[in-house]
Amino acid sequence: MNGVMRIDAILSRFGYCSRREAAAWVKRGRVTVPGKTLRSAADKAEPAEVLIDGKPVEFVNGLYVALHKPLGCTCSHKEEGELVYDLLPPQWLNRSNGVSTVGRLDKETSGLLLLTDDGAFVHALTSPKKHVPKVYEFETSVPIPESAVAAFASGDFMLEGETTPCLPAELQILSPRHGQLTLHEGRYHQVRRMLAAVGAPVVNLSRIAIGSLRLETLNLAPGEWVEIDPSLFS
Repeated sequence: MNGVMRIDAILSRFGYCSRREAAAWVKRGRVTVPGKTLRSAADKAEPAEVLIDGKPVEFVNGLYVALHKPLGCTCSHKEEGELVYDLLPPQWLNRSNGVSTVGRLDKETSGLLLLTDDGAFVHALTSPKKHVPKVYEFETSVPIPESAVAAFASGDFMLEGETTPCLPAELQILSPRHGQLTLHEGRYHQVRRMLAAVGAPVVNLSRIAIGSLRLETLNLAPGEWVEIDPSLFS
């Protein structure tokens, strides 16, 4: 809970405008509290009670959303080209805690991506000790060798340039060039590197689930997002 705050602090904290601009917002009647006429940006209220242009303040207890990341955009604030942050309301990016992705998907990988302004949530889901399962669906340029199922599950599978083996991973071969891989860690380009190492380079890759959250049940088109309950990952 946030507790009682000044109106200018609320507008700034949740990304609506700067504290300096808040007085003009109040003067124009854009900021209201039920049963009370605001006279000044120094007035105080609970964020959950405040209406901005008639709508409640967004995500007063933290921003947690799932995004269907499309191909061609990157999980970065700085790189050139299309960014996942270009798909979000600009106001979110102005929140005092900022907004970041929970882990990353590379430019040529689509699928389920989580975003939040809660640093503890990011740490909990990306910590190596958490082992949140992530499911990827892929297509390869050549048939997937049957031997890869046991190799990936062994806990002894080594990637080039690594000094520790991959955690056991579950590979399902759905057809000769189509499969799903469940990982319990998040190494750099891990799915692509694992399949390349067994001679089956990936040509299409999408993350379809994180923990119990599945992309198909969210019914999101590429570029769309929806609020999620962070307790799903507790």
